[in-house]
Amino acid sequence: MGVEQIDTVIVGAGQAGLAMSRHLRAQSVPHVLLERDRIAERWRTARWDSLVANGPAWHDRFPDLEFDRHAADDFVPKEAVAAYFERYAEKFDAPVRCGVEVQSASRIPGRSGFRIETSDGVIEAQRIVAATGPFQHPVIPPVIPADAAVMQMHSSAYRNPGQLPDGAVLIVGAGSSGVQIADELARAGRKVYLSVGPHERPPRAYRGRDFCWWLGVLGKWDLAAPNPGTEHVTIAVSGAHGGHTVDFRKLAGLGVTLVGRTESFDGARLQFRDDLAANIAAGDASLRALLAEADAYVTAQGLDLPPEPEAHVQLPDPDCVTQPLRSLDLQEAGIGCVIWATGFRQDYGWLKLDIFDDQGRPRHQRGVSVEPGVYFLGLPWQSRRGSSFIWGVWHDARYLADQIVIQRSYRAYHDQTRHSERSLASAE
Repeated sequence: MGVEQIDTVIVGAGQAGLAMSRHLRAQSVPHVLLERDRIAERWRTARWDSLVANGPAWHDRFPDLEFDRHAADDFVPKEAVAAYFERYAEKFDAPVRCGVEVQSASRIPGRSGFRIETSDGVIEAQRIVAATGPFQHPVIPPVIPADAAVMQMHSSAYRNPGQLPDGAVLIVGAGSSGVQIADELARAGRKVYLSVGPHERPPRAYRGRDFCWWLGVLGKWDLAAPNPGTEHVTIAVSGAHGGHTVDFRKLAGLGVTLVGRTESFDGARLQFRDDLAANIAAGDASLRALLAEADAYVTAQGLDLPPEPEAHVQLPDPDCVTQPLRSLDLQEAGIGCVIWATGFRQDYGWLKLDIFDDQGRPRHQRGVSVEPGVYFLGLPWQSRRGSSFIWGVWHDARYLADQIVIQRSYRAYHDQTRHSERSLASAE
């Protein structure tokens, strides 16, 4: 089998890869997308059954294609999100090759370009865009040994309540995934414990506008870096049940026992930090701050958006907050399963290049790697707060496409100049 030659290889055909392809095609850059599974595979198989998008359809999409059969304010089910990306690839004729795994990519010695080893042969490309996104490998902290007498799973493996063994469930992590799974299990009649860490708790909607709109008009999607001390703070928001503001006190009212951050395990008991009340209070403060900014914006802009005093009402603290558990015997509590909603880590082991820091994170500027010809797309905070969201990655892809076109023009000038020099030399 011969070696294929192409200008740019995009690795990954999820939202990042498809956005990249769209912009490269618009600028006539020859490229191919390599996807080891199917388009938008993680939306299909790495999410629970009832998941819907956390933002409304008018916002959580690419600018040049609307959702089919969904109203602007709908929270779209995961199957429809995957179908949307398939339709996008078809509409703009993205050159996707599914079922092709990239095994390694390395610099070609002595000349420009990269050698990319795949399950379908070798490709040589001038550029590589790593568009595999931030959700590559589930992270389960080494707190409870794998051989402990309790089932453990990552939130990405959870599908529905019927999948779990009998008994209570402990969920570690109170970002969007953790709170939605806790809510679903509690409504299914399960006894649920939820370990709550630092978080932001925005309103789902306020004064008739979704929080995605508020973050936009208040300039928060475009923040270039997280505020100091908030690098690992998650956002607790939900599009479930038509969309609602996450309220940990209401979860407690459903029977969920809130506990602090999970700290250690002695073989029988889990220990929790004494930080539950502080974490809840900090989340409340983030909610109040956004409401105050929204009110000020309405006044300053003279907008006709009705006041919403009920959004400012805070329920009393439940007993589990005022008298928090500091430890829990898993057997005595009847815990049948622990679900770790603790995020993911990136994995670029296939990129055989010295372009990562000591923690394995890409060294880049707005997705442009320190290695010429290598680009990253879909990273959290790649250029702004919205970079890892559907609409945000579309704008980052446009920037990277522009950078690729600029580099192609420099190379074209070099090649043309060298050709002219050789022609003159021959004539002489």
